[in-house]
Amino acid sequence: MKRKGLINACLVLVLALALPLTGGCASKPTEGKVYRIGIAQLVTHPALDAAREGFIEAMADEGFVEGVNVEYDVRNANGDMSVAATIAQKFASEKVDLILAIATPMAQACAAATKDIPIVFNCVTDPVAGGFVDSWEKPGGNVSGVSDWADVETQIKLILEICPAVKKLGTIYNAGEVNSVVQIEELEKCVPNLGIEEIVPRNVSTSADVMTAAYTLEGVDAIWIPTDNTVASAYEAVVKVCEEKRIPLFGADVAIVETGAIGTPGISYRYHGEQSGKFAARVLRGESPANMPVEKCEMTDLYINLTAAERVGITVPQSVIDGATEIIE
Repeated sequence: MKRKGLINACLVLVLALALPLTGGCASKPTEGKVYRIGIAQLVTHPALDAAREGFIEAMADEGFVEGVNVEYDVRNANGDMSVAATIAQKFASEKVDLILAIATPMAQACAAATKDIPIVFNCVTDPVAGGFVDSWEKPGGNVSGVSDWADVETQIKLILEICPAVKKLGTIYNAGEVNSVVQIEELEKCVPNLGIEEIVPRNVSTSADVMTAAYTLEGVDAIWIPTDNTVASAYEAVVKVCEEKRIPLFGADVAIVETGAIGTPGISYRYHGEQSGKFAARVLRGESPANMPVEKCEMTDLYINLTAAERVGITVPQSVIDGATEIIE
């Protein structure tokens, strides 16, 4: 009995020592290593800022803590693609351990700059259309991450639930942003089945063009803005024009609702960033982006801005208010 007990005790000890060499060690950052992470953000606006903050917070929760075992180098291109390319090349030449690319154009710039450093993205609508993954299921290279894809038809149905008389819908976007082009294509597919007779698009190249484009949409029944980085940096201009012309304004992300649009079903960009932070932690623990399917962020929120609706003479139905997760008054 003593011999058997001794053998059992030895087995327990061996298993205990072996455990960290398998699952236990893989779940933690490498001891003593300081990870260098480059954060490349296309432009400053609330959605992208929230995604960045959520990423850093989730990374800390996963054991990758700034000032302890992580150094972040945060760079913002301020909407300038030449600057975006410079930022991407900087991180590539410094051989950082991982790059977080925030927004489609920035992910494109980073993917062009390096094929070796793992790149995790967020605030990207369609990475396949963006050209930096082979497919959603099998990215195939050094790039993968979390998409902020928001179902366009669901957004347009909300517009019609609040403003059922809409027949002519205006929109503003930058045709140079592939994420926006994809959304406009989805818009064109869905509106004929919803009773909207005409889409009136306005293309802008810079944020300075946004206000002028909004003024030229006078006569539309409502305006819908996709998740477009160029327009997002000038949301206030669109809100100003819509309030002046009393045109109902809707958007594809909650940031424009907080700025002054009436509403949107969408995602929490803070949660979106957290999801990408957990994704990045897996990469730093040894998983390859090539084999990590692109994730989508669930549309969990319904933001309604009652003050914005009142300013353009719209009464939001009680049924919509009852279903809102966030009401701005």
